[in-house]
Amino acid sequence: MTIEDLQALCLRLPGTTEDLKWGVHLCFSVGGKMYLGTSPDALPPTASFIAPPEELETLLESPGFSPNKHLGRYGWVTIDNIARLGPAQWERYLRHSYRTVRAKLPRKAQQQLEAL
Repeated sequence: MTIEDLQALCLRLPGTTEDLKWGVHLCFSVGGKMYLGTSPDALPPTASFIAPPEELETLLESPGFSPNKHLGRYGWVTIDNIARLGPAQWERYLRHSYRTVRAKLPRKAQQQLEAL
């Protein structure tokens, strides 16, 4: 997987926007709330996302995964090399992270996304 592959997966999700945060992190958001943060300039590229609660412990025991230093208490994990996961795994984790963030948006914003 590459940053471009992640970008393509994210941009298929309704209402996704991308922007640079903190000058160097390519982030993907829905309703103005981030669901994936990447460090494309890191070698290898890294990423952070919201892990499914039932998989959090297993992921954190897997090589290359750690709690996100700022958002770990909210279930965010950081992967030290985006190539550790394949396309199907990324798609599943991105969809979970996206749905988690989307579900917390105000009802009106959720209804607007449903219309897309």
